[in-house]
Amino acid sequence: MTIRVECMQAPGDVELVERKGLGHPDTICDALAEEFSRALSRHYLAQFGTILHHNVDKALLVGGSSRSAFGGGEVIEPMEIHLAGRAVSEVGGVEIPVEELARQACDGWLRENLFALDPARHVRVFVHVRRGSADLRELFDRQRGRGLPVANDTSFGVGFAPLSALEELVLELERELNSEARRRRDPCGGEDVKVMARRAGGEVELTVARAFVDGHLADLESYLQAKARVESRARELARARGIDARVVVNASDAPELGSLYSTVTGTSAESGDDGQVGRGNRVNGLITPHRPMSLEAAAGKNPVSHVGKLYNLTALLAARRIVSELDARHAEVYLVSCIGRPVNEPELVHVRVVLDEPARASELGSTFVELVHDELARIPELAPRLLAGELGVW
Repeated sequence: MTIRVECMQAPGDVELVERKGLGHPDTICDALAEEFSRALSRHYLAQFGTILHHNVDKALLVGGSSRSAFGGGEVIEPMEIHLAGRAVSEVGGVEIPVEELARQACDGWLRENLFALDPARHVRVFVHVRRGSADLRELFDRQRGRGLPVANDTSFGVGFAPLSALEELVLELERELNSEARRRRDPCGGEDVKVMARRAGGEVELTVARAFVDGHLADLESYLQAKARVESRARELARARGIDARVVVNASDAPELGSLYSTVTGTSAESGDDGQVGRGNRVNGLITPHRPMSLEAAAGKNPVSHVGKLYNLTALLAARRIVSELDARHAEVYLVSCIGRPVNEPELVHVRVVLDEPARASELGSTFVELVHDELARIPELAPRLLAGELGVW
């Protein structure tokens, strides 16, 4: 194992931060792939006492067609959701209802999270899951003899901490707009929210895209009022964090042309906007191109041995601990795996930190490494935390 610890400069003076919210088509794909993996894992545990090999991290949402109208429009053509991957479907003559589990997971998540969408009428689900390759199944099963899982891919994971004030604002704003309390108070807001923040020096701009539900809008004036409430709340949250931001909501609206972000179901997926696993938020809930990021799609990967999920979570948790427990203002953790090796033995561990006293880097280096090793040893704890919903991946 190669280990490197180095000091770095503080993050720069330009930030781009994005979050795709609950009802965004890409987030829907991530959520459904992860729910499918959780459903499989729970079934495997209940029936066989262990999580069996699976990776169901491929999902595609094909947008439908709709006609929006104040007072309530209609969905003309349902959206399609295609779930694909590999999973154990039979053990000792006992069949596992993979397709049924997928459909139940989709239906349950959509009903619980998208209040204006009816899965029975607005969605068609297609399940394309096949048996995994023999070598990857054998690799997965090898953990039983070793006690610790072995990596089923050569990949890397990254994490950083802490979040900047702007990053925290983007997370808070989307979660506030999609909170249950706000839904009860302002039911015209759909769950398809995207927040893009830009900072150059002291200048900050927030662009918020929010789908509105036409069944809760009487006319154009009610739409414009609802949009103004989003803008006002965004400014309030920014000011609370000491950020003076210019806020734009639904920037492409052209009311004079009848062009508004009004939907039947609260998501743009109803009318031609498509989605795909891995195109949305990273495991910390954000898209941050000025920060270290992995392109791995964590959602839907098995929670036992797939480093595309486990290393990104472990690196994030380790970076947070370096900042909270040790003398670091900023931390980045990079982990690189090798297929077939125990997941707690990465090929490379790279820690980058910002210290108030850079000269202490050599003194603290071993402490940083010990902490990362401690998080690596905790990898077996991630699966139950993921299944319990304690950890998320989008």
